[in-house]
Formats: sequence, C-alpha cells, structure tokens
Amino acid sequence: MNKDRRAAIAALVERIDALKSDIESLRDEEQDYFDNMPEGFQSGDRGQAAEDAVSRMDDAISELESAMENLNSASGD
Repeated sequence: MNKDRRAAIAALVERIDALKSDIESLRDEEQDYFDNMPEGFQSGDRGQAAEDAVSRMDDAISELESAMENLNSASGD
C-alpha cells in the first residue's frame, strides 16, 4: 500500500475514533439516566428502553473498534 492510501486510512481511523467517542459519551449519559431512575421505572418500559439503548451503543462501539483494527491491519500498522 502506498503512502497516500495509508494516510487516507489513518484519517478514516481518526474519524471513526471520534465517532466512537461521541457514542461512548451518549452511552454514558443513557447509563446515568437509567442508574438514576427509580427502581420501578428501571423495570418498566422506560428502563428497558434505556438498557436496550445502552446495549446497542455498546455493540456499535465494538463494531467501530473492529473496523479501526481492520483498517489499521489493511494499512500495515
């Protein structure tokens, strides 16, 4: 792989990392929202929705981490 394509991949990895950080922040906010709910709400629809959102954001974070690893491998880093 040439220098220009490696640089393009590095830029993509940086953008993905920034998106991952944004999702982590949102996930943390949603987790705090859930944690601060009264117990009755935690087991209700709102709590279940919050837990599901946290879980899906965790999945998205994992997928982005995998994408970054794959791109770094592709560029030889």
